[in-house]
Amino acid sequence: MNLRALKAAEKEFLKMYPGGFKHPEMVEIGKKHKMDKLTEFAKTSFSKSQFDDEEEVLSNVTKLIARSTMVSMFEKPKFRDLIKTLSNKSKETLVEAYYEILHGKEKYGFELLVSELRKHKLAKWPLVTAVQAYHKPQKEVFIKPTTTKLIIDHLDLDLKYQPLPTWDFYKEYRKDIKLMKSKVGKSLSPNNPAFCGFLMMTLG
Repeated sequence: MNLRALKAAEKEFLKMYPGGFKHPEMVEIGKKHKMDKLTEFAKTSFSKSQFDDEEEVLSNVTKLIARSTMVSMFEKPKFRDLIKTLSNKSKETLVEAYYEILHGKEKYGFELLVSELRKHKLAKWPLVTAVQAYHKPQKEVFIKPTTTKLIIDHLDLDLKYQPLPTWDFYKEYRKDIKLMKSKVGKSLSPNNPAFCGFLMMTLG
């Protein structure tokens, strides 16, 4: 990790927005992303007790993806249409994957989700990481290809980006984000998606 580049980015961001994400302009930008609202929706919709109703879980995943400002407009309708056409077996698999990612064996759930979405050519990083990023925004990471590649390149992370989501990459990237957050002020990281947004704005 290039600590000098990270600290330079911090200095530049705080010069533009004193107070970091508490700066009025950043507060307004934050409102557009509705992070708090969607996090609350995710925590309520994907609590353990909610997983008794598979159709409701998948309906809420579709709603979350549709409302997310982090998922591209191209991927949202494809995901929505996929959920509508899935077989009962595939629906069961997806719900199991989300349950494991959020409440059980995270690696198993992640790889199960990738495997199922890959069958339908939708194993895209944003679709694979959105639910957990909203459910646990202080811990999990949302991976948007352009932003992630920018962060890896400009901060010299020891990672090689691949279009197909893998658990190993996700785990290491999440670890790197956690380390980088510890090296800058808390005003830059109210949550992980915001922290990556700060990096996107200053490194690009």
